[in-house]
Amino acid sequence: MALEAIRNDFARPPLHARNLYHLSVAMWDAWAVYDTGAGGNRPLARPILADERMRTDDVAASRNEAISYAAYRVLVHRYRESPGAEESLPSFDALLAEFGYHPSNETTRGNSAAAVGNRAALRVIRHGLADGADELGDYAFETGYEPVNPPLFVALPGAGELADPNRWQPLSLLEFIDQAGRRQAGNVQRFIGSHWGEVTPFALPRAALAAPGVYHDPGAPPYLRSDRSAEYRDAFAEVVRFSATLDPDDGVLIDIGPGALGGNSLGANDGRGYARNPVTGRPYAANVVKRGDWTRVIAEFWADGPDSETPPGHWNALANYVTDHPQQRRLLRGAGAELAPLEWDVKLYLALNGALHDAAIAAWGIKGHYDYVRPITAIRFMGQFGQSSDPSGPAYHPHGLPLEPELIEVITPESAAAGERHSHLADHVGEIAVYAWRGRAPSVVQRTFNRQQMAASVIPEVPVIKRTPPRELTGNDYWGAGWIRATEWLPYQRDSFVTPPFAGYVSGHSTFSRAAAEVLARFTGSAFFPGGLGEFTAPANEFLVFETGPSETIRLQWATYYDAADEAAISRLYGGIHPSVDDLPGRILGARVGSAAFNHALALFGDT
Repeated sequence: MALEAIRNDFARPPLHARNLYHLSVAMWDAWAVYDTGAGGNRPLARPILADERMRTDDVAASRNEAISYAAYRVLVHRYRESPGAEESLPSFDALLAEFGYHPSNETTRGNSAAAVGNRAALRVIRHGLADGADELGDYAFETGYEPVNPPLFVALPGAGELADPNRWQPLSLLEFIDQAGRRQAGNVQRFIGSHWGEVTPFALPRAALAAPGVYHDPGAPPYLRSDRSAEYRDAFAEVVRFSATLDPDDGVLIDIGPGALGGNSLGANDGRGYARNPVTGRPYAANVVKRGDWTRVIAEFWADGPDSETPPGHWNALANYVTDHPQQRRLLRGAGAELAPLEWDVKLYLALNGALHDAAIAAWGIKGHYDYVRPITAIRFMGQFGQSSDPSGPAYHPHGLPLEPELIEVITPESAAAGERHSHLADHVGEIAVYAWRGRAPSVVQRTFNRQQMAASVIPEVPVIKRTPPRELTGNDYWGAGWIRATEWLPYQRDSFVTPPFAGYVSGHSTFSRAAAEVLARFTGSAFFPGGLGEFTAPANEFLVFETGPSETIRLQWATYYDAADEAAISRLYGGIHPSVDDLPGRILGARVGSAAFNHALALFGDT
């Protein structure tokens, strides 16, 4: 029910990580009050129910009732102002009534199970009003941060009048629809969660604070116009290389089975798969697919796009998958007596959502601190200067894109001649072309816009000209890869979303995913999915939203939770949302966060 409420809300990953965490805290406390061995949730403003222990003739019934009221009150409080409230709130009421309880029972006095649950919720809600998230101020969306760069008008070529190519640039769209499919007011992005590093964590240690709100500081990313300029240029050129793979017609086949993919070192993409499934003892079967189908599927599966539960909710859905798997035994750390289903759930989701909450704090604290550029800005900005590889060649500029044959090239009279690879770009000789996903956003006639228009975030009224691709498209087609102007490059996303509304470094997907994988591996006692294999099927021509596809049914497969996390992380490079300099440090950060959260949860469970 909580995941459905997220799908009906705006897509705000750090907020939903916090909501899931606070929901889990309330449920844990309502469970733990009837357990003499469990501790309260000490990191909150004051110990929740730590001073309460109840005796009852029917522990199971009391826990069911207390947990139901605790969850109900937290969910109603958090989603009463949601754009999907008219759907979510009645569903909460209906579920509570289905269990035989009444929403009107708001008592917090006495020893009844309803009172215990309502008290648990009330203390969580009160904590949330003072935990640094600025819930009463609508989570500080309108204050505390101003971008240094004017907006990038996505429909126009280039990056606009950029003040600093190392800093985040908000996008301006004719229509903005967020990752949950909700139409947003206005046309210029606002940074979601720039202050989130100040939120009270679950298990992040004070010793990890390098600066206010910055935990486990990975150090600065590479900057253009610095001694790391080459690293910056190469990192964003790599995103173009990933974009070039988004074509199912390029003839490239790859094996995506666990026998070929997976087993990476932390913070690297060096895995070569596994010789055998450790559960069955047999080799993993080959899973050969069109590369362009796989890259598009993972870009969308992990993008948590339209009507999604956002990355924190996605990992809760994967935890549901693991818990419900017929081969999964409820053994904490894979040992000891099997836990009752309710105890397993309460403990698993406290640990998992504590980790995801801390992942949001750590990642967004770094995002707010470094305020780093996104690929759409960096690639277009460098592309409008030229190429940086050949000082004696045409279109040279030290801040241009690095040349790479068949990927990043200068448009020349010869390459733009009739029948040649850049023939459709003949009007742009001397500019930079990239071989990438062709996209579907309109291009417009170039004009000069004054600074007053830019400052006012006004979209100029200019005639729209559709980009002419090498082939015409139908309503049931896909764009594939081809040569486009670097200044018109787009990530593989919907044209009403394009890029998330917050800075890039570090990747939230990488941090969330590795933190969740650490908890699932440690909690279950095995890094491997139940049966040694996790799967998701994307049906042919039914799964993709950004364009038609996949052309053939694709089965995503992962041997371990870490493999799934790494696929989630690298999917953002295929999607054009992050370079590897955002991704790999995020994986390391997530490992630290997830490990600390799991250990802290064990202490709360009374486990030594």
